[in-house]
Amino acid sequence: MSHPIAPLDDLLVLDFTRVIAGPYLTQMLGDFGAEIIKIEDPRGGDDFRHYNPPGRKGDAPFFLGLNRNKKSVTIDLANAAGQQAIRALAAKADVVVENFRPGVMAKYGLDYQSLRKLNPRLIYCSISGYGHSSPFRLVAGYDPIAQAETGLMHLTGPAEIEPQKAGGSVADTFTSLHAGMALMAALQARHRTGEGQHVDVALFDSMLAAGGYAAMYPLMLGQDMPRYGNGSAVLVPMGTYDCADGQIMVVVGNDRQYARFCEALDRPDLATDPRYGSLSDRLANRDALEAEVVAALRARPRQEWVELLRAAGVPAGAVRTPLEAVASPEALGREMIQPATHDGKTQNVVWSPFRLSDTPVRKPGRVPVLGEDTDSVLQGLLGYTAEQIRTVKGA
Repeated sequence: MSHPIAPLDDLLVLDFTRVIAGPYLTQMLGDFGAEIIKIEDPRGGDDFRHYNPPGRKGDAPFFLGLNRNKKSVTIDLANAAGQQAIRALAAKADVVVENFRPGVMAKYGLDYQSLRKLNPRLIYCSISGYGHSSPFRLVAGYDPIAQAETGLMHLTGPAEIEPQKAGGSVADTFTSLHAGMALMAALQARHRTGEGQHVDVALFDSMLAAGGYAAMYPLMLGQDMPRYGNGSAVLVPMGTYDCADGQIMVVVGNDRQYARFCEALDRPDLATDPRYGSLSDRLANRDALEAEVVAALRARPRQEWVELLRAAGVPAGAVRTPLEAVASPEALGREMIQPATHDGKTQNVVWSPFRLSDTPVRKPGRVPVLGEDTDSVLQGLLGYTAEQIRTVKGA
């Protein structure tokens, strides 16, 4: 039987994060029921509010995609009243999450060592480019830099062109996910010990760890794994292929799938050809086999191929645009697109991917306008007067 509560509905989180690495984490915590108080600078708030295409006004789509189920509180960290308000909130909080460069929070007396004196149960999560113990801790970290420095770009894109970054912010996203796992472990440890701790997660570390299987190639063989674009160094056929009206992605993972693939192509000769009998044979004769596959797949529309290959037990999918993806039967079938509210209007957003049978995650509720919860949070949690609130905002 489902319970009327979400898994983390007794958790209070102070969120000092901006852009992606951090907001994605706190949004997940909010989906799980935590109360997320997003602390923003009164002079514009989270930078991601302003990442709009030319001519568009208001909060940017990027911001709406990462900040549902949060409360926005504007506090000026540079003034003493603002710092005191944060300390008072931290004394009541379970978790603090921040993604400033190491040393910034300490400058305001809001670092882990300072706040743990007020609240020994506090779990304090810091997300940065290189980590607080790194000799490079003061270097600013950004997603594309992490992709470049950890080798991901070297592995992305066709061999004949320069290395490419991934289309999405994968380093930021992986770092948020790794930080979330670490926070869950810290919460479990606190359940046993009664003590909080500092969680230190870096973009560089997260991206290197996420590609750990690829890192084993140079660690074991002393050389870089080749770059094959949408293909693979260890599987063939695998990659994107042109169809009559678009592209599909195909992954033939073993010899059994290869035999079924050839049957679906109506090319049984490719299954019995000794050049392609095993995976090692196919890798050795990659170019010849790929030419046959390319020619065969051009004969039909992409959706027809997807249905034929899936019916044969071969992993395949259409290469979609994001616009196609959010309208797809897969997205709609899992109810991944849900309405939220922002600035008095309804806006569809992508919902949480987590499905828990007994303690379900929250449906998207509201994406906050900058500072709209300041009065209610400071009055409700701290008993602040209107005059105190104006001082905290730096007004």
